[in-house]
Amino acid sequence: MVRCPAFRPTILSAALLACLPLLAHAAPAAAPTTPPVPPHQKWSFEGPLGQFDQKSLQRGFIVFNEICSSCHGMRSVTYHDLLGIGLSRQAMTDLAHAKQIAGPPDAAGHPTMRPGLPDDTLRSPFSSEAAAAAMMGGVAPPDQSRLAAIEPHGADWLYAFLTGYHMPAPPGAPVVPGKFYNDWADGHLVSMPPPLMDGAVDFPDGTPATVAQQARDVTSFLVWASDPHRNDRHRIGLYVFAYLSGLLMLAIAWKRKIWKRARHRNAQDTHD
Repeated sequence: MVRCPAFRPTILSAALLACLPLLAHAAPAAAPTTPPVPPHQKWSFEGPLGQFDQKSLQRGFIVFNEICSSCHGMRSVTYHDLLGIGLSRQAMTDLAHAKQIAGPPDAAGHPTMRPGLPDDTLRSPFSSEAAAAAMMGGVAPPDQSRLAAIEPHGADWLYAFLTGYHMPAPPGAPVVPGKFYNDWADGHLVSMPPPLMDGAVDFPDGTPATVAQQARDVTSFLVWASDPHRNDRHRIGLYVFAYLSGLLMLAIAWKRKIWKRARHRNAQDTHD
């Protein structure tokens, strides 16, 4: 009988090729990488009794208004809401009036502009998300009303991101035209250039406007924007806790008084 030396290897190769998809499915999937946790910062507003620092909120709004608002809006925050960070009503009204808002078209159908009103929101400078994406390299800058609430680790991540730029990028880091290296961006590359620089704004209270200080203050403002009633809620919670604690103390005192009378009566009955 004549043997064919190529017969068995051919069968074996075909079997291996047929099993490759099964082996691929049987192989364990790579474990998902856990995003790094940013360093924790101390914030005045954290904890069940935390309160926003109004001076920090006002400085943070200055950073937002003079730097961030050139690309980002806050469609859930009105100028009237800024009374909550300690602005006077006159300062709030003047700030709103200084903004030019798109008004109704005139009789000829031409677009018009009008001064802002207290009920207007802190709009994006772009007419639409499509226009924003076209101007910003294909990605519209996100609205910042709820940014601190939807980002994992909220305030800590925002502060880490704002202070995490490296110019130039670290040795060995990927370099992509139009991208900037940031320790906390996905893939360490982001299209937004570093927004903060030392001395970029002037704080009326004389606080040095370092990058770290600007990042801390604007982070506080963004957290406030996502939860503007936190101070009131914590204050009410404190009052409720004090009220319930008072009721508990009265209940304990009343219980002791009742049991003291009961023990006294039992002692008298036993004596008799």
